Amino acid sequence: MTEARLSETSGLAPSKAVPGAWWTLNDSGNDAALELMSAEGKGLATLAIDGARNVDWEDLAGFELDGRRYLLVADTGDNGGVRDELALYVVEEPSSARDGGRTEPAWTLRFRWPDGARDCEAVAVDAVRGEVLLVSKKRVPAELFRIALQPLSDDVQTATRVGLLQGITQPGAADLARNPVYGRYRSQVTAADLSPDGRTLAVLNYSAVYLYTRAGAGWNAASLQNPQRLDFPWMPQAEAVAFSLDGRELTVAGEQTPSPLLRYRRLP
Repeated sequence: MTEARLSETSGLAPSKAVPGAWWTLNDSGNDAALELMSAEGKGLATLAIDGARNVDWEDLAGFELDGRRYLLVADTGDNGGVRDELALYVVEEPSSARDGGRTEPAWTLRFRWPDGARDCEAVAVDAVRGEVLLVSKKRVPAELFRIALQPLSDDVQTATRVGLLQGITQPGAADLARNPVYGRYRSQVTAADLSPDGRTLAVLNYSAVYLYTRAGAGWNAASLQNPQRLDFPWMPQAEAVAFSLDGRELTVAGEQTPSPLLRYRRLP
C-alpha cells in the first residue's frame, strides 16, 4: 500500500459489491470517510459519511443482516483514557464503487464502558447473535466486551464484559532491551474480526494474529484460552485484520505508508 489516501489504515472489511476489493478507513485527524482499495492495495474510491465524526476511528467490520451488507465504523480510540462515550457508525455498503460518493449512517450505536474509560482499537460483529464484540487495547490480559447490534432504544448502552483473552504473548526482557520505548507496546491489541461462520475470533497485535475458537454458543472462558498464533514478518504498525467473505483467507495490513498486505490461506 503506497497511496497517500491509504496512509493510516486502521481497519479492513471485504467488499461484497466489488469482488476482491477491500474497504478501509484512516484514523484520527482524517475525514469521516471510507476508502475502497484493490487486492493489490490501490485506491479505487472514497465514500464520505455525512453526519459522522472521525474523533478516533480505529477499526472496521463488515456483516450481513436481512439480506443487506453493512459496514460498522468503530470510533473507539482513546489513547488518553478520557472519553466518556464512544460511537459505532453502521452504513450500508453501496451497490457499486463510485469515487466521491456520499452516504449517511443507517444507525449509530453509542456506548460507554462499565467501569471507566479505556482504549479500544478492535471490533467485530456477530450479526447472528446480534452483538458487537470489542477488545480493549492496553489492559493485560485484554478484555472482551459486547453491546447489542440493534438495541431497542437510542439510549447510550453500557458494554458488558464477556471475559479475558488468555494466551497473548507479552514482551520479555529481550524485547524490552532491544527496544525500550516500543517493546512494551508490541503485544497490545490493534484490530479484530469474526469469521463468517461466527466461530473464530481473530485478534491482531503488532507481531501476530491470535485465533480463538468458540467452544459453545457463547464466548465462555474455555473459548478464550489457548489461541492459535500466526506470526508474521515485521511490519510497521499492524492495525487491520479481516477475513475474506468466504472465510478462507485472512488479511493483515499496517497503518504506515508504504505497508505490505499479508494474506493467509486457511486450510480446510
